[in-house]
Amino acid sequence: MTTAFTTTHVWKDEDFEISTDPARLDVPFICRWLSEESYWAKGRPHAVIRKTIAHSICFGIYVGQQQVGFARVVTDAGVFAYVADVFVLPTFRGHGLGKWLVESILAHPDLATVTQLFLVTGDAHGLYAQYGFRLLNESEMERWMRCEDVME
Repeated sequence: MTTAFTTTHVWKDEDFEISTDPARLDVPFICRWLSEESYWAKGRPHAVIRKTIAHSICFGIYVGQQQVGFARVVTDAGVFAYVADVFVLPTFRGHGLGKWLVESILAHPDLATVTQLFLVTGDAHGLYAQYGFRLLNESEMERWMRCEDVME
């Protein structure tokens, strides 16, 4: 699959590898996991997931050739980025892969000038807080707006 970001970055340890190589992504696996297993994207059409992958910096976690985790970053590659669709398969949790994935995202050279990095989580606040993420304060919340189902 081709994406808007073509430079590949790889982080390795003894057993696992994180890569931004779009050609390594197991897109059917990602689509299936997000649309069937995740709480935030359940029911999302595979065509939509493929589109989001094509327009993001994608990070795959691998054991050999098997993909066991994923995250993507939507960015202008200048000042703004949004981390989305982060998951590690349940059988591979507890190995520090979530932490390593966040560290890899923060180390990505295309995000070096980003000053506003956002994400939404329902269950991993503690993980992200270790890396400087925090809940928005009341004055920040007053400035944010949201438009749902914009194309309906």
